[in-house]
Amino acid sequence: MLGTKEKVLDDIARVAGGTVSVFGGLSRNVREEIKSHIDEMAQRLDLVPREDLTALELRIEALEKQLTAKKKNK
Repeated sequence: MLGTKEKVLDDIARVAGGTVSVFGGLSRNVREEIKSHIDEMAQRLDLVPREDLTALELRIEALEKQLTAKKKNK
Protein backbone atom coordinates (compact mmCIF):
# COMPACT_ATOMS: atom_id res chain seq x y z
CA MET A 1 0.00 0.00 0.00
CA LEU A 2 2.87 2.37 0.77
CA GLY A 3 4.26 1.92 -2.75
CA THR A 4 0.90 2.87 -4.23
CA LYS A 5 0.76 6.10 -2.21
CA GLU A 6 4.25 7.04 -3.37
CA LYS A 7 3.27 6.32 -6.97
CA VAL A 8 0.15 8.48 -6.65
CA LEU A 9 2.20 11.32 -5.14
CA ASP A 10 4.77 10.99 -7.94
CA ASP A 11 1.96 11.12 -10.52
CA ILE A 12 0.47 14.21 -8.87
CA ALA A 13 3.88 15.89 -8.76
CA ARG A 14 4.45 15.07 -12.44
CA VAL A 15 1.04 16.50 -13.43
CA ALA A 16 1.63 19.61 -11.32
CA GLY A 17 5.06 20.11 -12.91
CA GLY A 18 3.56 19.73 -16.37
CA THR A 19 0.84 22.23 -15.52
CA VAL A 20 3.42 24.77 -14.34
CA SER A 21 5.39 24.45 -17.59
CA VAL A 22 2.19 24.80 -19.67
CA PHE A 23 1.21 27.97 -17.79
CA GLY A 24 4.76 29.30 -18.14
CA GLY A 25 4.59 28.84 -21.91
CA LEU A 26 1.11 30.33 -22.03
CA SER A 27 2.31 33.35 -20.07
CA ARG A 28 5.16 33.91 -22.55
CA ASN A 29 2.76 33.65 -25.49
CA VAL A 30 0.34 36.14 -23.93
CA ARG A 31 3.18 38.61 -23.26
CA GLU A 32 4.43 38.31 -26.86
CA GLU A 33 0.90 38.74 -28.23
CA ILE A 34 0.30 41.86 -26.12
CA LYS A 35 3.65 43.35 -27.16
CA SER A 36 2.81 42.68 -30.79
CA HIS A 37 -0.56 44.43 -30.47
CA ILE A 38 1.01 47.42 -28.72
CA ASP A 39 3.65 47.71 -31.44
CA GLU A 40 0.93 47.61 -34.12
CA MET A 41 -1.09 50.30 -32.32
CA ALA A 42 1.99 52.50 -31.97
CA GLN A 43 2.64 52.23 -35.70
CA ARG A 44 -0.98 53.04 -36.57
CA LEU A 45 -0.92 56.04 -34.23
CA ASP A 46 2.36 57.15 -35.81
CA LEU A 47 4.01 57.62 -32.40
CA VAL A 48 7.54 58.96 -32.20
CA PRO A 49 10.17 56.52 -30.91
CA ARG A 50 11.93 57.49 -27.67
CA GLU A 51 15.28 57.80 -29.48
CA ASP A 52 13.80 60.42 -31.82
CA LEU A 53 12.42 62.37 -28.86
CA THR A 54 15.81 62.38 -27.18
CA ALA A 55 17.46 63.68 -30.36
CA LEU A 56 14.83 66.41 -30.67
CA GLU A 57 15.29 67.44 -27.04
CA LEU A 58 19.03 67.78 -27.59
CA ARG A 59 18.45 69.91 -30.70
CA ILE A 60 16.03 72.17 -28.82
CA GLU A 61 18.52 72.60 -25.97
CA ALA A 62 21.26 73.53 -28.44
CA LEU A 63 18.99 76.04 -30.19
CA GLU A 64 17.95 77.56 -26.85
CA LYS A 65 21.61 77.99 -25.90
CA GLN A 66 22.30 79.70 -29.22
CA LEU A 67 19.31 81.99 -28.73
CA THR A 68 20.40 82.85 -25.19
CA ALA A 69 23.95 83.58 -26.39
CA LYS A 70 22.62 85.88 -29.15
CA LYS A 71 20.43 87.75 -26.65
CA LYS A 72 23.43 88.29 -24.35
CA ASN A 73 25.53 89.64 -27.24
CA LYS A 74 22.96 92.33 -28.12
